[in-house]
Amino acid sequence: MHWRRLRRRCRRVIDAIPLPEPFSAQELCARLATDRDRPLRLMTLPTPTGLGMPTGMWLATEEGDYVFYDAQTSPLHQEHIILHEIGHLVCDHRMAVEDQRLFRHIDIEDPRSIRQALGRTRYSDRQEQEAEMIASLILEGAGRVPAPTLLSGMLGGLESGMGLRDARHPGAPCSPG
Repeated sequence: MHWRRLRRRCRRVIDAIPLPEPFSAQELCARLATDRDRPLRLMTLPTPTGLGMPTGMWLATEEGDYVFYDAQTSPLHQEHIILHEIGHLVCDHRMAVEDQRLFRHIDIEDPRSIRQALGRTRYSDRQEQEAEMIASLILEGAGRVPAPTLLSGMLGGLESGMGLRDARHPGAPCSPG
């Protein structure tokens, strides 16, 4: 998906979400839970989260939603991870749960109740790009990170297209997830 089109589409999604002032990811989660009339719990991932393990995860169960994040990183990165997972939630992204063994170390009363799960490990598909853009736009709107300029957006796109930018970099256009 082209970066500008992705940004416009995600902007429309978050424009429908009243962001708390002052902003906090925790307060946004509380508001979403109330608006959706469905519990939304923030939980830390079991540590350490090693290579190939997700730094964040959204689990939808029959009873509510869980957003897991890596507590061993900076507060800004934690907030970005949480907002990325919220991006999956507000975009209603879907993924079937195929292997429940992944969840054996996560503290959920009944892992069999998991209906869908999205873990933050790859950044190349459309759903991941949307969730990453949602997180970035919310952080921009909250004043946590600067909005990209035309030049930084174009240079970032060139770097990404040439394979020079790490796809996991939160400010990388299009390729992050």
